[in-house]
Amino acid sequence: METGRKISLMLIMLSLILALLPLTANRSFVARPETLLQDVLSDETSFSADQVAEFIVREDSTVQLIGLGMPGEFRSQILPGAVNVSYEEFITGNPEIWLGNRNIKTIFYSGGNLEASYAVAYARGMGYRNAYSMKGGLAEWNRTIIKSRFTGERITARENALYETRRRAAEMFTELNALPDSLKAGFLASRKFSARKLDGGCE
Repeated sequence: METGRKISLMLIMLSLILALLPLTANRSFVARPETLLQDVLSDETSFSADQVAEFIVREDSTVQLIGLGMPGEFRSQILPGAVNVSYEEFITGNPEIWLGNRNIKTIFYSGGNLEASYAVAYARGMGYRNAYSMKGGLAEWNRTIIKSRFTGERITARENALYETRRRAAEMFTELNALPDSLKAGFLASRKFSARKLDGGCE
């Protein structure tokens, strides 16, 4: 019963969000709210923190990470390689800027699940099937990746590979976030500029 209520509440909230979002020629929905809800709740539209860590460590060029927080909160916990597009900017801007290359998986993340799930619903509602979320957001990233510790005396090869990926991703995250704000600001400005060039900008 509790699960049914949660799904009903999410469906109502999703319907309201889709109804209130500004639509233009660049933003028109092609999916029904109940279909979108199933899509967003499916495991196929999200990646775990471990999967995202692996993308980061491998520097996978087929994946782009988008942090949906406001600039101040984004700067406090940046995932390596991520760009900052606030949730408000994403839903009012032209989605083609960030989602136009259908060969690239765009993974949204936020503090938890909420904003990233809404962003995925919004993107997929407009037909962008390359939109995903990081399950659990930064809270899960911190719990799974940053606080990962090896305990015990024996470890399998698979567990060792997972632990090494977590350790390397945590190091990359910590090194990036230890930079002074001035260097972070320059890094983020260059990343933002790269995203805008996709929309026909000039160098």
